[in-house]
Amino acid sequence: MEVARELLGRTLVRRTAEGERLAGRIVETEAYEPGDPASHGYRRKTARNATMFGPPGRLYVYFTYGNHWMMNVVTRSSGEGSAVLVRALEPLEGLEAMAMHRGLDHPPALCSGPGKLAQALAVDRSLDGADLVRGREVWIEAGSPVDPSAVTTSRRVGVNAGADRPWRYVVRGDPFVSRGRPGPAAPRPRSTP
Repeated sequence: MEVARELLGRTLVRRTAEGERLAGRIVETEAYEPGDPASHGYRRKTARNATMFGPPGRLYVYFTYGNHWMMNVVTRSSGEGSAVLVRALEPLEGLEAMAMHRGLDHPPALCSGPGKLAQALAVDRSLDGADLVRGREVWIEAGSPVDPSAVTTSRRVGVNAGADRPWRYVVRGDPFVSRGRPGPAAPRPRSTP
């Protein structure tokens, strides 16, 4: 969960095949830990989720709901099956290309959800396992860390198993955060310590 909070304010960068730099400030994340029934790694390592089992600092990309790619940052040592889903970005660079990829031109809607941001950044399974520290196609830069008092937590979006865990981290009041609804019986967001 520590990494999910610390990713807020960092800059996620994607260099396209055409050489264009697309970048956005991370404003929403969700943590998925070992032993978490909502995690892809809960049962065991498979061909689909192998990247999630390390090493840390890699991009774990998977396809869901039959039409969305999702981007995750692998967070624990090899063999542990832990990742943080990047749920939303504030677009900073390459907005024209992002709009073209998404088929719309409204900055707050370009990257306001995990499937939307992967589409805006032209991310697919070919980037699974990419090095987010020393990468050339996709990487994370320092950005501007978010003050802990500006971070709220809630239950994760669309999760039934493990729904009681408040592992969704959001920059409070940010207009680029997703409109996703937390899992069943979600508590109101609260400030993190």
